Parts: sequence; C-alpha cells; structure tokens
Amino acid sequence: MKVKRIRSPIDDKIIKNLKSGDFVLITGIIYTARDLAHKKLVELINRRKNLPVDLKNAIIYYTGPTPAKPGQVIGSIGPTTSSRMDIYTPVLIRYGLKGMIGKGERSKEVLNAIKKYKSIYFATIGGTGALLSEKVIFCEPVAFQELGPEAIYKLKVKDFPAIVINDTFGNDFYRRNRN
Repeated sequence: MKVKRIRSPIDDKIIKNLKSGDFVLITGIIYTARDLAHKKLVELINRRKNLPVDLKNAIIYYTGPTPAKPGQVIGSIGPTTSSRMDIYTPVLIRYGLKGMIGKGERSKEVLNAIKKYKSIYFATIGGTGALLSEKVIFCEPVAFQELGPEAIYKLKVKDFPAIVINDTFGNDFYRRNRN
C-alpha cells in the first residue's frame, strides 16, 4: 500500500491528487475544533466579524485534547464523530476550509460542499488518541479558551495518519466498501 505525504495548509493542487481510499501522512499545521467552536465560528461569519483563525486552506481535526502529562506536548486526541459538525461545516467550507479529519459519515450537504468547493474529508481511527498525540510536535490554544478542551488549538503535526474518505470528485470510501 502506497502512502501519500501531504503538507498542511493544503490547496486545490494537493486535493485534486487525493482519491477516496488513499492513505496519507499529514505534516504541518492543523486546528482542533468541535461543536461549540464550530458554532462560534459560524456565528462570527454570519455577523461578518473577523475569525480568530485563518481557515483558508486549513484542516480542522474534530477532537478535544485531554491535558498533557509531564513531558508531553498534548494529551490524547482521538477523533470525534464528524456528523456532529455537519450543521456548520458547509458554511466553513464556503469560507475557505479545505480539509476535515474525524470519524464517521458526512451528510449530503457536507458532501455537496466538499465537491463544489474542492475540499476533502479524512478519517482517522477512533481509540488511538494516545498514539495520535505522539504525532503532535507543538500545541497552543488560539481561540475560545473558555471552552476548555473544546477550544481551538493550533497543532503542528508530523506524519499524522489518515485515510481519504470523501474526495473532491464525489467518491465515498465508506459507501464504496459496503457489501
């Protein structure tokens, strides 16, 4: 199995070369954000306010980090169920978000936005949060710190593993591999 190495932030050139089912290792900057942070971002967009993070070409990882133990950069960072963000995701994609990492299937509205705005959805394996945290080399909260683990954190990752679930061409790894 061939693994593709990609850098984040990502752009249309990277995205057009990724296909549903590709295994990737992501290096660069990704942001964490869950439901409450998504809601706050969309409220800011709707009020035409500046966002606390630049979503252009960004990847958001749906996770809420646990506190770091001594000597660690971050605590466990297992993926959250992505469908919880689906109500907000099309707005963020239109605003420039290019990639999302989580687990589980996406709504039709999200799939349409992924295709229309040339974005991509990755999944990573639930239950591996402690192992995934080893791929983080830097972490800092950057927005909504009052939300605790649901704040937005900026992570610098090296070789963060994921699989392309929904590519920009409308392919769906989950649906393709059902019996």
